[in-house]
Amino acid sequence: MIKKVLVANRSEIASRIIRACKELGINSVAIYSEEDSTALYVRKADEAYLVGPGPIEGYMNPYRIIDVAKRVNADAIHPGYGFLAENPEFAKQCKLHNIIFIGPDSDCMKRLGNKLEAKSLAEKLGIPVLPGSKNLESPEESIIAAEKIGYPVIFKSPMGGGGRGMRVARNEKELKKFFPIVRMETKNFFDDDSVYIEKYLENPHHIEFQMLSDSHGKIVHLFERDCSIQRRHQKIIEIAPSLLLNDKTRQKIGECSKMLLNECGYENACTIEYLVDRDMNFYFMEANTRLQVEHTVTEEITGIDIVQEQIKIASGMPLSINQEDVHIHGFAIECRINAENPKNGFLPNTGMITAYYSPGGIGVRIDGTVYKDYIIPEYYDSLLAKLTVRGRSWDETVRRLKRALGEFVIRGIKTTLPYLLEIAMYPDFEKGIFDISFIDSHPGLLNYKQDLLMEDLAAIIGTTVGAYEGL
Repeated sequence: MIKKVLVANRSEIASRIIRACKELGINSVAIYSEEDSTALYVRKADEAYLVGPGPIEGYMNPYRIIDVAKRVNADAIHPGYGFLAENPEFAKQCKLHNIIFIGPDSDCMKRLGNKLEAKSLAEKLGIPVLPGSKNLESPEESIIAAEKIGYPVIFKSPMGGGGRGMRVARNEKELKKFFPIVRMETKNFFDDDSVYIEKYLENPHHIEFQMLSDSHGKIVHLFERDCSIQRRHQKIIEIAPSLLLNDKTRQKIGECSKMLLNECGYENACTIEYLVDRDMNFYFMEANTRLQVEHTVTEEITGIDIVQEQIKIASGMPLSINQEDVHIHGFAIECRINAENPKNGFLPNTGMITAYYSPGGIGVRIDGTVYKDYIIPEYYDSLLAKLTVRGRSWDETVRRLKRALGEFVIRGIKTTLPYLLEIAMYPDFEKGIFDISFIDSHPGLLNYKQDLLMEDLAAIIGTTVGAYEGL
């Protein structure tokens, strides 16, 4: 069994992994930048070490991280998500230095991590895929491909995720306009300007299956999550299980997902993503060779600790569950609480948190590491915390979500809390009526009332007094 894990990440996911290590009796090692020196995850770890230089480079340098791991005698590294989590070179270097990488090997990561290669593999196995192109070198190539596929089409990066490099083109004019924009964006984010297009499916559900696979040939799925509520192709609310799928389709997609992992000889956690229309037609989209942000909802409906299973698999242990042991218990909903101002184009917010009160009670889970007087750095993702609620029925879960969001207080900065509460109270959401067009088709959700922050009130008073004195 692994004895010491270095967590090659930060913030809430670092805390999540550290908690799993503690429950397994494993020592944990945190790494941090100077900007993260006051973060809670640093205090929760058994050991913590500064990596640099700068706020980001230390988290992105596999050689520095491996050097720290060797110096502190860590026998494994957990990459979390983001940063180096899907970097094949990092996994390869860990193996070369006799450090266990808690994730798939570099070959599997390359094969499934590239969207075009993964799509080709799925097609070979008879898994439905949407019509698409190869890598495109010019606007002219994209026009020829789009004419064969049929509009609308969507640009994607083979290396991408999180909505990066994605644009929907509904005609040739938009195709020409978006081509250079997408290539520039993918180059900036992935250091690779490869792009391709595929048929854009109107108003489907975004469904993903959580998979676990060990080194003893056992593969199980932990059922699905519905991640359809997105803005700019980025998830903001995730639900398990899907209200759309029936048992027949659920079983069929689960078996397709197992086929894909079996073909690759995959080990550890993986998420296979699909688009599903209302007629239950499903299409393979991509595979994520890492832990997902939204893994919490799967844990809540199955009772299975995915991070602990990752660590056990990496230790060479067989999965502690068989497929027949996995059952769905009720519903769970996760909301991503971001430091963003929805009324100003969801621009990120930084500054000091002047008040922080998180909700509690039955069926309420918080994954986060912020607190009162914490100063949010400007260099990282805007995610502050994840609120996950669980209930026996969909109605009970939605009621609990509304109650928990109403109790959640974060002051000093703008957050997505009031926007999420507005979604939770919207009749269509309450009825489970939504797909990936939900956010775009409901712009009125931004017309929520927001409590006036004390800082805003002080500024208004100061301006008013100044104007009065000038009379």
